[in-house]
Amino acid sequence: MNKNIGSNFDDFLKEEKILDGVEAVAIKRVLAYQMQQELKKKHITKSTLARKMKTSRASLDRLLDPVNTSITLKTLVKIAHVLGRKISFSFASAG
Repeated sequence: MNKNIGSNFDDFLKEEKILDGVEAVAIKRVLAYQMQQELKKKHITKSTLARKMKTSRASLDRLLDPVNTSITLKTLVKIAHVLGRKISFSFASAG
């Protein structure tokens, strides 16, 4: 009998002890996509954005990398400000 029948995907990820990492990458992919779309919409190059953020192009590339989850809230706020946006977060129920 398969122990995963009737369970959901989150249960499987928890069992495999990878739920937190998978969720972090999923969130970062969405954020990176949204940042890329804002850059396109505003016709801002990565070099220009890096200069306005007072950071290196390499640091910006890490920020826009959809699987690199090492990003601080301060950096998110900085990029949002440069792009004329605001960051908002909320907690959703887990069930």
